[in-house]
Amino acid sequence: MELGRYIQQKSEQWGVYKAFIPHSFPPKGGFGFPENLIKQDAQAQHLVSKLDGITQLLPDVDFFIFMYILKDASSSSQIEGTGATMINAIEAKAKIGVDLPEDVDDITHYIKALNNGINTLREIPISSRLIKKLHKDLMEGARYTQNPYPGEFRHDQNWINGTSPRDAKFVPPPPHVVSEAVSDWEKFAHVNDNLLPLTKAALLHAQFETIHPFRDGNGRTGRMFTTLFLREVGLLEKPVLFLSAYFKKHQQVYYDRLHGYGNGDVNEWVRFFLTGVSEIAKEAIETVHKITKLRERDILQIQGMDKRSSKSAVAVLPKLFTLPIIDVSVIRKWTGFTRNGAQQFIDRFVALGILRLRDADKKYNKSYIYKDYVDIFYDQHKRE
Repeated sequence: MELGRYIQQKSEQWGVYKAFIPHSFPPKGGFGFPENLIKQDAQAQHLVSKLDGITQLLPDVDFFIFMYILKDASSSSQIEGTGATMINAIEAKAKIGVDLPEDVDDITHYIKALNNGINTLREIPISSRLIKKLHKDLMEGARYTQNPYPGEFRHDQNWINGTSPRDAKFVPPPPHVVSEAVSDWEKFAHVNDNLLPLTKAALLHAQFETIHPFRDGNGRTGRMFTTLFLREVGLLEKPVLFLSAYFKKHQQVYYDRLHGYGNGDVNEWVRFFLTGVSEIAKEAIETVHKITKLRERDILQIQGMDKRSSKSAVAVLPKLFTLPIIDVSVIRKWTGFTRNGAQQFIDRFVALGILRLRDADKKYNKSYIYKDYVDIFYDQHKRE
């Protein structure tokens, strides 16, 4: 299936090179997916529905969402070369006094952009306007990945791999083609057709990456968009299915399948995408079970405390799901305790096995981690 052609371009800066010019999208004859791919989509959708149902039954579910987003932000940023980790991003959020990698800023901006995107989706639909806002929030003010045009489609030619468009592995459409290509993409997102939503999400992601409308940050913006699209079409009530970890785990295959898509191998890309949806949905279901079990264990622990401490602990525990690395100042803010009172509260959580001391060698400014909870996400993150 031909989705476009490589057409010769000429510029003062780069001389003569070939860029990919997409045909009208979607193809007039449709995609004609084989029966086994349609069946794979249905199986993946069944798992997503199961995840959606089990997530809605999880108490305090909104407190857990941050860790799902954080894991995706870390994986998506690391695909682009960011060295900072999930732990670094939690430390940055908690304002724990440690030396952080400069590029942790990429992760914190991703979190901000995705959260804003989820909220904005209540007001405006999937559109070029929404994509530009995602990109602006992702790139504007980021210290590590500077972008002179945050939230604007590019004004110059970009390329993937290589030193210039002349020797690149892939050269996206030149800037004068971008607006029309994005317009086709936007219309396709909303057209009523017979495509199953997960297959459509796969096509939208790959087509966006093929257009590469921004100077930088296209990969991260495209991966955020996929999460928002699944919410808009009603597959997920809560944002708990993120594919960046799967793409990072199979990073070279991810790039190869996207490149193959541009060359017309649409089926293999969709198959790869749907396999990822099923894999991540199964993992997310397991994560919900682990969270439920841990939460029940720690509530039982708290109920054994004295009445005053137990009341404060019940209020603090959900906050730990949002911020699982803390110090005395964080607990003081959450409880209103004095410094000594906050330290005594932390010591009780340590004695119960809920919190663990992170830096035993430090005399002052010690920090603590809700390790059993973090490990549910971080052990998976390290494996991926």
